[in-house]
Amino acid sequence: MNKLITTLLTATLLFTNNTYASGAFDNAVKAYDSGKYLQAINLFKPLAVKGLAIAQLRLGLMCLNGQGVAQDYLEAVKWFRLASEQGLPLAQYSLGAMYFSGQGVAQDYVEAVKWYKLAAVNDLVLANYELGTMYESGLGVTQDYVEAAKWFRVAATQGYARAQYNLGFMYANGQGVAQDVVRAHMWFNLAAIKGDQNAVHNRDIAAGTMTKKQLAEAQKFAKECLARNYKSC
Repeated sequence: MNKLITTLLTATLLFTNNTYASGAFDNAVKAYDSGKYLQAINLFKPLAVKGLAIAQLRLGLMCLNGQGVAQDYLEAVKWFRLASEQGLPLAQYSLGAMYFSGQGVAQDYVEAVKWYKLAAVNDLVLANYELGTMYESGLGVTQDYVEAAKWFRVAATQGYARAQYNLGFMYANGQGVAQDVVRAHMWFNLAAIKGDQNAVHNRDIAAGTMTKKQLAEAQKFAKECLARNYKSC
């Protein structure tokens, strides 16, 4: 879970850094980026105490990963919650992940779903994906393949390879969607292009069951999907 949050933050904070690149927050980010974690903590904390949600999120992440401070899941949850209550999607996702794993809080899948859904309202890709896995597995919600396919599709059309693979798998097996080998191959192929080796394997298995016409159609769909940045998938 820590790796998952860190990966998401690495990508998303490129935006937040630019958005809040002024004054004390900018100095805190520069200290963090330079590996001066103790200095970063000391700069982020006053901003977090004053209620700056993005500073609360950054502080929570540093507590989670033990950067500039002893690793402390309880403290991480505290800061994630404060930022979540201000409506910061990435903090809501992070809090949901803490409930999912039971770090800093009692494990609670229902609470995890609650926070994932709040993050998903703002189209956070990993929240969309995680909701798909929760519905697929019946964790915190009644198992529902139709809902799982719905959320995987949202994340898949955002370009998330793992969601594309899962959606391909659902088309291959007719779970939550009508069984469709052409669509299965298309989604496996899109995930494979992003380097997902499981998708490569399953794409090739699907190809072995398809006619030349079906294979050409699946490849055409994948090409069109990429050309339109997943808008036509």
